[in-house]
Amino acid sequence: MADIATTRLSSKGQVVIPGDIRKKLNLTEGTRFIVLGEKDAVILKKIAPPSLQEFDRLLRKARKAAKEAGLTPADINALIKEARAEK
Repeated sequence: MADIATTRLSSKGQVVIPGDIRKKLNLTEGTRFIVLGEKDAVILKKIAPPSLQEFDRLLRKARKAAKEAGLTPADINALIKEARAEK
């Protein structure tokens, strides 16, 4: 399978990702991306939710950091409430 291919931009601003690359990266209809633009480069980064194992690892890390910072569950709830109010 190809690691590089060419494509073109449609009049609607759409770009077709060639089939070989879609297969290689397991890209299916509805796949979401972050789009980064820098000088003459456009980078698409697939957005994927973490696996349950990765989510558990992140949660343990966050709990450890909160404990080390001396935050209580009440502190965290207050910070969440404050952040949500800022929207």
